[in-house]
Amino acid sequence: MGELTSLFRAQSIAVIGASKTPGKIGHSILSNIVSSGYQGELYPINPREEEILGMPCHADLSDLGGQVDVAVVAVPAPLVLDVAEQCGQAEVKNLVVISAGFKEVGGDGVALEAELLKICRAHDMRLVGPNCLGVMDTHTPYNASFSKDFPLKGEIAFFSQSGALCLAILDWSFSEGLGFSKFVSLGNKADLAEHDFILDAAEDDYSRVILAYLEDVVDGERFLESVGYASRKTPVVILKSGTSKSGAQAAASHTGALAGSDLAYDLAFKLAGVVRARTMEELFDLAMLFTTQPLPHGDRVAIITNSGGPGIIATDATEANGLRMARFDDETIEALRAGLPVTANLHNLVDVIGDADMDRYEFAMEHVLRDANVDLLLVVLTPTAVIDIPELARKVVGMRQKYPHKPIVTSFIGGRNILEAAHILGRGGVPNYGFPERALAALKGFVEFTEIIKRPHYLGTPEVPNKDHLKVREIFDAVRADGRKALLGSESAAVALAYGIKAPVLRLAKTAEQAVAIADEAGYPVVLKVASPEILHKTDVGGIKVGVKTAEDVQVVFDEIMASVKAKAPNARVYGIEVQNMLPAGRECIVGLSKDPTFGTMIMFGLGGIYVNALEDVSFRLVTGLTHDEARRMISETKVYTLLKGYRGEKPGDIEGIVDCIAKLARLAKDFPEITELDVNPLFVYRDSVVALDVKITLE
Repeated sequence: MGELTSLFRAQSIAVIGASKTPGKIGHSILSNIVSSGYQGELYPINPREEEILGMPCHADLSDLGGQVDVAVVAVPAPLVLDVAEQCGQAEVKNLVVISAGFKEVGGDGVALEAELLKICRAHDMRLVGPNCLGVMDTHTPYNASFSKDFPLKGEIAFFSQSGALCLAILDWSFSEGLGFSKFVSLGNKADLAEHDFILDAAEDDYSRVILAYLEDVVDGERFLESVGYASRKTPVVILKSGTSKSGAQAAASHTGALAGSDLAYDLAFKLAGVVRARTMEELFDLAMLFTTQPLPHGDRVAIITNSGGPGIIATDATEANGLRMARFDDETIEALRAGLPVTANLHNLVDVIGDADMDRYEFAMEHVLRDANVDLLLVVLTPTAVIDIPELARKVVGMRQKYPHKPIVTSFIGGRNILEAAHILGRGGVPNYGFPERALAALKGFVEFTEIIKRPHYLGTPEVPNKDHLKVREIFDAVRADGRKALLGSESAAVALAYGIKAPVLRLAKTAEQAVAIADEAGYPVVLKVASPEILHKTDVGGIKVGVKTAEDVQVVFDEIMASVKAKAPNARVYGIEVQNMLPAGRECIVGLSKDPTFGTMIMFGLGGIYVNALEDVSFRLVTGLTHDEARRMISETKVYTLLKGYRGEKPGDIEGIVDCIAKLARLAKDFPEITELDVNPLFVYRDSVVALDVKITLE
């Protein structure tokens, strides 16, 4: 059992703020604990009452003379701190604060919540909430909430950041026959947060799937660690709201501009092994799969239908969800040919024709499920007058029992004509979805989970041998001392070189003579460009010149650039002119870093050059957990990968060099978390090397 055993397996519960008055929260909570069948010690606490619901009422916890596992607090917010201190002195293990009026109201509520957490930590008490509906466990059982209902006993652990959503889901679950193991309103998550509850549910003996509705994640690092471990034991499905890009901050780099506000959650969920649901419907569609079906061995779907239209829709949905239509072996096709009408379609999908009865369906299911090329089966039905629909449901349940190693789902399409069959399927452990698209969307998440758990739970970042950590620290300190956040190009290039990333000669000249000396050393032709963190677009102010071929030209161009910048950007702070040797053109790619406040730095790879924002041919990962294999996968997800492999006779690019560059930048980000944005654009990719032509770095 997990560290929250004393919360969910509570031997004693005190309700502080218990009330005699029906309709008050303190009365509802106490009444719910009693009616849920709780068998432990229960103590109503209210100094103004002698008894409530036939139980003696205590003035405070000091009357009890023993340790309490859970104290449920339902008093006005201004009184909560005194109550929490009393609980701490009485050695209460867990505090469930129902009361509102904390961080969610802002202002003084923020300070009040901080003080509440301080008290809990001082006394080693765990805190649920504040501002929550409460905690329910159907296996203990107990219902320490002010919900009107208590869930059916089941195998779904559900945690929600919205108390109102808890109430709505609970009410809906009865009509669907869904049972829950744990049902928790997270509230403000001042202490116990989603990762604590998910980890605990993964370690209990009765939760087969963990569902969560989240609006944010409190601690990204702990989430990745705890949920990454939990998901390898028990499937975790999360619906995360607030997915629009409108909340993304303006970014100075290409990487930052392409990193939407929700992207980091996508990456974090994949790294942690979470299946992400996009709708409430999908969240519970997946729950039905995980609690009733064996995990699939692959992504090959077989479809049996009595109607061509819905069958075609199901086929389209299969491919749209990234699944494959199974290809039957010859033996299966011949068996189907022998037993089905000549008008039936024998190849996947299997159309048993509109006059099919349940025996014809059963025959088709039998042979399709025997086929080793089939990983999942979807049975589609449109109600006709010639088929006994409830009996077909029993046949499907029979197949579920006969082939327990293969997932079977149904889409019996209709209303009143399929109600009885839907109940039979549900009781028999076969999920029924109202339309085929729902079934295939759920199967996509099901298959996705099987792929996720094949990957190890790794949260490290590859080390870089021979890196010059001290050099980078000196550069960053100098930039800060100068009052800047943005590095000059020459400084950024030096950072790249310090971590073993190949870059051209790029140095800062304050005079024309220094520029000539650098150009002579670097070799001609060279590029001259103004060094100013305040000038983002150098061409607009005449701040860049390429293809400078002689020392004499360097002197002339130096003076021309300085004069042009002074005229067009008179207020810009200019540090000099950077001189860079020119390189032959390579395949232009981009590698970049962007900081997420919750999960840390993201790293991007894709097509570089001037079209990076227009085409958005990029893939992202979190720096945390980035292996060389994962870097290869992110490269392969882009369209530019086709060109890098060698397209129509072109020589392939140095893909392993890109992998090495990505890994080194990931390590740089880990070592220096003050980097908020970094772009290498373009990264020139040649046959046998890669070169960071232009590097931009911004610090916090």
